[in-house]
Amino acid sequence: MIKSIKKVVVVGLTAAMTMSLLTSCGTKKSGSGEKYKIGVIQLTEHVALDQANKGFCDRLEELGIEAEIDQKNAQGEQSTCATIASKFVNDNKDMVLAIATPAAQAIAGATTDIPIVVTAVTDPADSGLVDSNEKPGTNVTGTSDLTPVKQQMELLVKLLPEAKTVGILYCSAEDNSKFQADIAKKEIANLGLNSKEYTVSNSNEIQTVVQSMVGEVDVIYAPTDNMIAAGMATVSMVATENKIPIIVGEEGMCNNGGLATYGIDYYKLGQKTADMAKEILEDGKDPAEMPIQYLSVDECALTVNQEIADELGIDTSVLDEDLATEE
Repeated sequence: MIKSIKKVVVVGLTAAMTMSLLTSCGTKKSGSGEKYKIGVIQLTEHVALDQANKGFCDRLEELGIEAEIDQKNAQGEQSTCATIASKFVNDNKDMVLAIATPAAQAIAGATTDIPIVVTAVTDPADSGLVDSNEKPGTNVTGTSDLTPVKQQMELLVKLLPEAKTVGILYCSAEDNSKFQADIAKKEIANLGLNSKEYTVSNSNEIQTVVQSMVGEVDVIYAPTDNMIAAGMATVSMVATENKIPIIVGEEGMCNNGGLATYGIDYYKLGQKTADMAKEILEDGKDPAEMPIQYLSVDECALTVNQEIADELGIDTSVLDEDLATEE
């Protein structure tokens, strides 16, 4: 059972639901009948990115934006991101939504003319997408999925007061993950704990790397890393079997085997991105002048995977007050 702010059981999206999500995104409004051509390039399929996509599409419909949306998923391949980006440029899209950092980097490298809105990108400036997050200065703007790493580390200590060493697990190829890992290291040190970094370069390495953590760390921290999120079942299989809890960056990772998170709502993040898209398409705003936007800490939610907690013998009653406060 997954304990969350609503204390309900949460189940992962099935493949069929995911495909439905990715193909049903389109809006129509009364008027001239002319539609905006929007390309969506999503790095890979996992719950967080799917929800950002759905939030964007649903919000466009709510806003009455008439759009013909071309959905493309790169299945985690950077080379495919580049191919999709080239196609969108050749198709002369009116706008491109890029979901996750590698997808955003691919389309930003392909055009400086088409407006680009990004989402699920932790730090657009650090990723080279904009001059600064306050004033992008390019054809790129959008929303960041920077998670409350400090609060996540405090959650770790509250649930696991005996932990001494935290293993930070992420993909070395993802700039956003390295950015979060650096923040985590500082917060872990501030709490008087030790940290060790463990990285993978492809999904085939996940099981071996997690196995190498056994006996070396007391708990794993996995930020909002796309490769680790997609491979959470493997991470959890090894870690849980060896009694290593996992604090994760977002709810979908928790549902798929993590112990707990205090994370952002990716559906809301997608909605916020759609609001920015509307300002560009219909209000004439310039992406170069539109600051990167964030969800507030108040818009984050605590989620606990009670099944994992029970299997590991972890007392989650210490969080009951936090859960009640969020209701």
